[in-house]
Amino acid sequence: MTIEATLAQFIDSHHAEQIEFLRQIVRVPSDTPPGHNNPPAEKAAELLTAKGYNVERFAVPEQRVRDYGMQSITNLIVRQKFGTGTGPTIALNAHGDVVPPGEGWSFDPYGGEVRDGRMYARGVAVSKSDIAGFTFALDALKAAERAGAKLNGNVELHLTYDEEFGGLAGPGYLLEQKATKPDYVIGASFSYTIVTAHNGCLQFEVTVHGTATHGSMPETGHDALQAANAILNAIYGKLPDLAKIKSKVPGINTPTMLVGQIAGGTNTNVVPGKVVMKMDRRLIPEENPAEVEAQVRAMIEGAVAGRTGIRVEIKRILLANALKPLPGNAKLVAALQKHGERIMGEPIPAIGVPLYTDARLYGEAGIPVVLYGAGPRTVPESNAKRADENLLLEDLRKATQVVACAVADLLS
Repeated sequence: MTIEATLAQFIDSHHAEQIEFLRQIVRVPSDTPPGHNNPPAEKAAELLTAKGYNVERFAVPEQRVRDYGMQSITNLIVRQKFGTGTGPTIALNAHGDVVPPGEGWSFDPYGGEVRDGRMYARGVAVSKSDIAGFTFALDALKAAERAGAKLNGNVELHLTYDEEFGGLAGPGYLLEQKATKPDYVIGASFSYTIVTAHNGCLQFEVTVHGTATHGSMPETGHDALQAANAILNAIYGKLPDLAKIKSKVPGINTPTMLVGQIAGGTNTNVVPGKVVMKMDRRLIPEENPAEVEAQVRAMIEGAVAGRTGIRVEIKRILLANALKPLPGNAKLVAALQKHGERIMGEPIPAIGVPLYTDARLYGEAGIPVVLYGAGPRTVPESNAKRADENLLLEDLRKATQVVACAVADLLS
């Protein structure tokens, strides 16, 4: 048998076990916020240990986690040597933290129920499926070596628990602690494209301070909501200009900007003395984050300039740089495309996406990284981050084969 056939045979014969593995993963809540992510990490470690892997735990210090806005984070690494171990080290990274389930579910968001070939659960597509996919790809590679395949190098599983807050306490923490230095990384994604680039993201908390006063005498106060409205007009008035800026990366269009959350005021009959807004500015790969941040700050400050009694605080809450292709990622792309087309039955394009991911941190460290994993062609198809998030289990089976075969090529 060829190594591809050996890998496929193992994955196919263990698919039911893989489905149950995934079900056990999704049944442990990892909603972020609040971000109490030690329990899901311990469940993953338990399952991996039962498979015979040595699981290394990297707990982020408690105070750092709480200052970050979460409750607990433990990241996991599994290291597997093949042959003499002198070949390349390939890391497979998936995150286990997810957004809260929200309303409107037809299924238990922590149930892992399977219906018509799909599993339904929060995080089953983004990206707990890739915890299962990467784990069983590694299992298959071990089985192929036992069957006589000549492989040389190392494979690492990186299971991290801070993607929804930006990744600095996930892959960022592992890299900061020098816990790993792989030659290549495959990060979590979907099955019908390979992501080689993605947008960056700037997020700000904008606090508008005024002076609250009785609603019958508004002239005696300073209305923070009126000032906030001027900022909103400035933000949304800028959108036509942003729409004229076009990225040259296939799959990425223009920068975007929005306000996602607003809170303020004390009562219906009181002039608002304080309003807090949280805004999101997506950066295409060609943009300079420092320049964009300076422009956004100037726009906000300019919108309220000259307003008596109004003061604005602008706090950056996230800077996620764009993922830009590194020259070394060509080997990853070629291997995934070769086996992806063979197994998925159609060409697998390499594109950019308007999302941002924690995988960018590997790229910032100079490590070639691409994103590929289990899932549909588009985010909406899986209901990712919406009610009834789901995964076609056949995509999980096939993507596991693609990853295993691509890694085998790199280790041969």
